[in-house]
Amino acid sequence: MQEDVVGLDAVDRGLLHALIIDGRAPFARIGEVLDVSDRTVARRYARLRQAGLVRLVGAIDPATLGGASWVIRVRCRPGTASEVARALARRDDTQWVHLVSGGTEITASLHSWSPDERDELLLERLQRTTPVVSVTAHNVLHTFGGNGGGFRTLHVLDDDQVAVLHAGVPRGRDPVTLTDADRPLLRALSHDGRASYPVLAGKTGWSESTVARRIEALRAAGTLFFDADIDEKALGFRAEARLWASVSPSHLPETGAAIAAHPEVAFCAATTGTTNILAAVVCRDGPDFYRYLTERIGALPLVREVETAPLIRTVKRAGALL
Repeated sequence: MQEDVVGLDAVDRGLLHALIIDGRAPFARIGEVLDVSDRTVARRYARLRQAGLVRLVGAIDPATLGGASWVIRVRCRPGTASEVARALARRDDTQWVHLVSGGTEITASLHSWSPDERDELLLERLQRTTPVVSVTAHNVLHTFGGNGGGFRTLHVLDDDQVAVLHAGVPRGRDPVTLTDADRPLLRALSHDGRASYPVLAGKTGWSESTVARRIEALRAAGTLFFDADIDEKALGFRAEARLWASVSPSHLPETGAAIAAHPEVAFCAATTGTTNILAAVVCRDGPDFYRYLTERIGALPLVREVETAPLIRTVKRAGALL
C-alpha cells in the first residue's frame, strides 16, 4: 500500500490521525499539536466531514460490561441479502454491516449490551428470517493492536504529538454500570461523536454538566470510546476484504500482532470458529490486494490457510444508520 493519500495536505492528514487517537479532542489541543489555530482545525474538520471523508461516532466496548463482541456471517438466498442487511443495519447493536462474496453473504459486528439482547438476534430473530440460509457467530476473543489502530496510512504524527493527544483521554476510573437512562446519550453519540454538550443535553434531558460528567466517567472506565470512521473509498482505497485465517493456537499472539502491524489492516482479532484470526484489509485496488496476499500474508509461515471475502457493498459503518 502506498503511503500517500491524494487530496489531503499535511494538516488534513494530521487532523485525521489526531481524531483516530482522540475523537473528542478539543480543536485547540489538536491545533497546538499541528501548530495551527483552532479555527483552522475547525474549518478543516467541517470540510472533511461535509465531504464524507470522516465521521466521529461514539461506541460502547461490551467487554467492559461483562459482555462480548461478535462477528456474524449470514448467508442468504440469492436476491435477498440486501433486505436482510438493511434490517440488521437498523439495529442499535450492529456495526460494519457489509455485503460480501457475490452479494449472498452478510458480515456484521454485533455489540449487544447483554446476553439476552445478543441471543434475541442470533437464536431467535435471524433463525426465523425466511431468506436466511445459515448463521455463524464468531466471538471476538482478543483485538490486536490496541488504541491508535485503524487506517494506518494516516498515521503521520510523531511520538511526542501522539503523547499530547493521549494525555487528554480520560482513563483509570472505576467501572461504571450502564442503564437504560444512558441509551439516549449513546444513541446521540453514535450519530455524531463530536456533538456539543448543549445538543446532547437536549437529546437526554440532562444538564450540560451532567452530560459532560457522564461522558468523562464512561470514557475513563473504558466503556465509551470514539471511532474516527474514515471512508477509505473516498481516499482512493477501493479494494476491501475480510480475511479469515487459521494458525496454531500457540502462535496466535505473534501472528495476530504481525498481521495487525500491516498498514493495509484496519482491524485484526482472534476469534472463535473454524478459523481463529479475522482481519479487515483495505487496499487501493485488485493488484494491491494481490500483493498483500502474496507478499504479506503469504510471508507469514505460521498461517495455514486463508479465506478471503471481498466487500461488495457497505450498508452500515461504525455509527448509527443515517
